[in-house]
Amino acid sequence: MPHRFTKKQDIEIAGLFAAVFAWGLRKTIIAKANELITLMDDSPYEFIMHHTDQDLKRLEKFKHRTFQPPDTLYFVHRLKEIYQEHESLENAFRDRDDTFSNLEDGLNQFRRRFFDSPYAPHRTKKHVPSPERNSSVKRLNMFLRWMVRSPERGVDFGIWKNISPSQLYIPLDVHVLRVADSLGILKRNKSDWKAVKELTRFLRKLDENDPVRYDFALFNMGVRKEFDRF
Repeated sequence: MPHRFTKKQDIEIAGLFAAVFAWGLRKTIIAKANELITLMDDSPYEFIMHHTDQDLKRLEKFKHRTFQPPDTLYFVHRLKEIYQEHESLENAFRDRDDTFSNLEDGLNQFRRRFFDSPYAPHRTKKHVPSPERNSSVKRLNMFLRWMVRSPERGVDFGIWKNISPSQLYIPLDVHVLRVADSLGILKRNKSDWKAVKELTRFLRKLDENDPVRYDFALFNMGVRKEFDRF
C-alpha cells in the first residue's frame, strides 16, 4: 500500500499505519490501511500537518480490530508533533546517545518519544511495543525493514540512510517462529525479544550485511507449510 506514494513522508506514514494494522487477514489489513489513507484524502503527510478539527471528525468512526478512534486521533496528533521537529520519522529512532548505532535502544526510544505527550491515551500504548517490554516488536521491525532495505527487488523502499540493513532485526511472527524451530536454528519457542535476537544472530552468520533478507524465505515456508518436511 505505501507504494502508492513517492513522497518520503507519505511513504513513512502509510507504512507505519500498514505495519501497526498488520495482524489478522492480509486482505483486511490492506483494506483498512487503504481506508484510512482515503480518509486522509490520499495525502497522509498533508493531512497530518494541515488538518482541521472538521477533518478529524471523519476519523472518529475508523477502527481496525482493537485499533479504535482514540488511537487514530492520537497517532495523527503525535505524528504532527514529530514532523514539526524533524523532516523524517527516522529521527524518532535515534538511541540514547542521539545516534543510530544501537537499533534495539532506538526501538525503545521510539516508543518513549511517541508517548511523550500529556495527551497519550494509556490504551494506545499497546499498539507500539518495545524490546524493553520483551515484545517481539514484529510490526515495527517490519516497518524498519521497509524503510531501510534496498528497493532493488521492489518490496522495500530504502529511504532511510542512517540505519544500516545490517542493524535490522527479523520480524518474528508465528510462521517465522515455527519454521526456525523446525529447522533447528532457533532454540527458543516463544515469540519474544530474546527469540528475535537469537534468530537474528544466526541470520547474521549467513549474511552479516543484510540478515533480514531471509525474512521472505522463512515466512513463505511457514505460510505454505513447507517446514513440515523437516
